[in-house]
Amino acid sequence: MSHRLVALLVLAACGLALAAAYTAQYGFGLRPCELCLTQRVPFALAGGLAALALLPRFGAGARRLLVALAGLALLVNAGIAVYHVGVEQKWWASSCAGGGGSVAVDDLAAAMSRPVEVRCDEPAWAWHGITMAGLNVVFSGVLGLATLAAARRRES
Repeated sequence: MSHRLVALLVLAACGLALAAAYTAQYGFGLRPCELCLTQRVPFALAGGLAALALLPRFGAGARRLLVALAGLALLVNAGIAVYHVGVEQKWWASSCAGGGGSVAVDDLAAAMSRPVEVRCDEPAWAWHGITMAGLNVVFSGVLGLATLAAARRRES
């Protein structure tokens, strides 16, 4: 499989993942937490790298490097998703899970005026106990590994 085709597939997969996230947020009213929003960044980065790899100005070596970097971004995303699943399962604490400690009386008015944030340890959606972060572990992990495997191969 050519690196150009791999880049096109990565770009499409990243676009679909971001479209699904925005559809869940704006179409179904599922409010994302801080970690959900963080997981969108590697998808945008990997998609951007894949789009660059499609430009004709880049040779085979540069295209291969861009595809590999996209694969690494996807693996980073899988790592963020693993962390998010751990927060959801309460395996470890996170500052976005409401474990920030006490608020001083002087800061009470300021704390009350801030909008209510979505907690990272309370999933907005789950299917048979699998949350969107759990699905992202598998999606990003498999896509990242497949992308890196394809980048290792030389174009013929």
